[in-house]
Amino acid sequence: MKHILIPTDFSNNSWNAVEYAVQLYKGESCIFFILHIDELSKSYVKGNSFMALTKPNPSTTKDKLNHFFEQIGSLPANILHQFIALEEYGNFIDIVKKIVQEKKIDLIALGTKNVSRFKASVFGNNAGNVITKVPCNVLIIPEETALKTPNKIAFPTDFNLFYSYPILNSLTEILEISKANLEVVHVSQSQPKFTNAQVNNKEYLDDYLNELFFGSHSFQSILGANIRDSIINYISSNKIDMLILVAKNLNLFQQLFFNNSIQQLSYHTSVPLMVIHE
Repeated sequence: MKHILIPTDFSNNSWNAVEYAVQLYKGESCIFFILHIDELSKSYVKGNSFMALTKPNPSTTKDKLNHFFEQIGSLPANILHQFIALEEYGNFIDIVKKIVQEKKIDLIALGTKNVSRFKASVFGNNAGNVITKVPCNVLIIPEETALKTPNKIAFPTDFNLFYSYPILNSLTEILEISKANLEVVHVSQSQPKFTNAQVNNKEYLDDYLNELFFGSHSFQSILGANIRDSIINYISSNKIDMLILVAKNLNLFQQLFFNNSIQQLSYHTSVPLMVIHE
């Protein structure tokens, strides 16, 4: 039984996350935990007076949760799926961490509003904090994502990372449920000269994929001065349906999302991003 956490603010974006996750895992036994968090504003001191801000209205939240579950009830029936509502008050990240531990969450699915401004809309808000601060696999679902099972998945890597069991297990799971072709994409700013460790890591990954997914994976290489732009162009030109990254692959991860000026930050607006944690 897979446990999937979907935080919701009752927006269209969080609804998109529900629809996409339900579609992606339609053949899997799942419990979907639909979590709404009202963040309590901190009390603060203004001048010599102490001001305590009020707690959100619980009845309003429950009404919205009920309406959200009415929407869920309109989805195609699936006896493999269960839905549980959760309502919490407090810091968003602290609550998510708590729920991940208490409910043994396998995946967090998050909808985002405008991934064309990736720094501002993902890493600048709760989704970015979840990716970087919560040790759990995360699936980011842009608002324009097509509601379909991915056919082609890109896995950018520099082969500097050893592909441990948790990484390979997560990769295997998404490939098995989607039946997608995997394109392992080596990205580099210059003609690569692999170290012994990189060669060994690549061979290990190739052997693993040949054993489980023979004929449905390939290795590609792309060169470009800007790694982020190279990957975005690859996604577009090769009709990629999903991007998978390993959070531990810090060098590549930082070049993709943290080493760009704000004017250059952009992201494909319709491709989900899965971030794998060990």
